[in-house]
Amino acid sequence: MGRAFETPAGSVWPLFLTAHAVLVERIEARLAGAGLPPLAWYDVLWALERAPERRLRMSELADHVVLSRSNLTRLVDRLEEAGLVARERSEEDRRGAYAVITTAGREVRRKMWPTYEAGIREVFDSQLGEAEARPMAAALQRMLDAARGVPSRAAPVKRAR
Repeated sequence: MGRAFETPAGSVWPLFLTAHAVLVERIEARLAGAGLPPLAWYDVLWALERAPERRLRMSELADHVVLSRSNLTRLVDRLEEAGLVARERSEEDRRGAYAVITTAGREVRRKMWPTYEAGIREVFDSQLGEAEARPMAAALQRMLDAARGVPSRAAPVKRAR
């Protein structure tokens, strides 16, 4: 294994990836078991529902969800076919388009939430106490900010020398 995994922080990376994959898989199974769409649908619908005027440019939507831009385009195509999202041409830029959540999209997102919330509580909240949650959230926010090139909102952790 590479030297990065020989550090305490480096050894967290594979564990983080595995935990994320397994936890998402468990939530996906709950949604499927309830006859609901996949978690990625929820992610897009929730981003649009929270947005001003309940719409975002595709590039803005990509910044709000956990999908590559190419996967996002295909997903929005499927959501549009299902009547949950509509595309609107931009009046300012005729080449640009907005993804807009429909009334049916808001209803599906609301229907998904109780199952999603129960999954979060079962696989995540039940395993994480408040004393662990705060520093974990701060660390994840710093990583997210750094990856996005945004000045960090969270105070950096002082490392022992």
